[in-house]
Amino acid sequence: MNSKRLIISFLAPATSLYFVFFLLPVLCTLYLSLFDWSGFAEAMTFVGPKNYVRLWTDPVFWLSLRNTLLILAVGGAFVFALALLFTALIDSGLWGKKLFRFLFFLPNILAVVAVTAMWSYIYNPRAGLLNSGLRSLGFDHLSKTLWTAPDNIFWAMMAAIVWVNTGFFLILLLAGTDKIPKEMYEAAALDGANIFQKFFYVTMPMIWDVFVVSFVIWIIVAMKMFEFPYAFGLIQIPQQLYTLGIYLFIMGFGHREPIYQLGYAAAIGVVLLALTFTLIFAARRLFRRAALEF
Repeated sequence: MNSKRLIISFLAPATSLYFVFFLLPVLCTLYLSLFDWSGFAEAMTFVGPKNYVRLWTDPVFWLSLRNTLLILAVGGAFVFALALLFTALIDSGLWGKKLFRFLFFLPNILAVVAVTAMWSYIYNPRAGLLNSGLRSLGFDHLSKTLWTAPDNIFWAMMAAIVWVNTGFFLILLLAGTDKIPKEMYEAAALDGANIFQKFFYVTMPMIWDVFVVSFVIWIIVAMKMFEFPYAFGLIQIPQQLYTLGIYLFIMGFGHREPIYQLGYAAAIGVVLLALTFTLIFAARRLFRRAALEF
């Protein structure tokens, strides 16, 4: 009985904070999503599920959802492909492992506004680094591309998102490889395995739990993507860059002009939360496998 009380006493503070800062706001958001409310007026008009019905016929919501899922799927594919490739190369005994860790992680310690300003310079159609580099290589037809034009700006932003996030997940995967006994790599080398065979048959099975956790973190990062697209879009963010997080903010608080549809924004938030939990649950079930002990 004393041990149970001790456990409860340790869990109580964290549980209380979890309830106050997560569960309670979620319940309040769910409650607000059933009302038509600006967030300022005292009167709240109960509309039931009308805010959720409105989502089905809202083209901007579906555009925001599409962009969010593209960041999750396409961006995630490139982020983890690059992170796994660099993990295999850096963990193969490459000189300057700590230096490469720092260089890849560097974008994550810079302010988002600074990073987006840098990429705005890279994409500048006249003096930008990208078009200037293409002209110097003889690709004159590509050097005339307006990378931030409405048809290209989303994918231009996607490249920047991949560049920023690859280093973070690379660090997580490298942290997992540090716990693998070197004897396993020595045994694989004696059997004639090359770098990539060592990675796929030794490293990946041993860091599978780290990979799954990293993928769950990416789902959360992608689904709540807000700061980077918002800063990348500058003063008047185009709808081509809308994510669910941005659309929720704009409907709740407005952009350059006030909108103040807090009830509708709450409905978007509830859908975003439900979708995130669903994707995390699916990912955990999909990538579940027996744990390895060593």
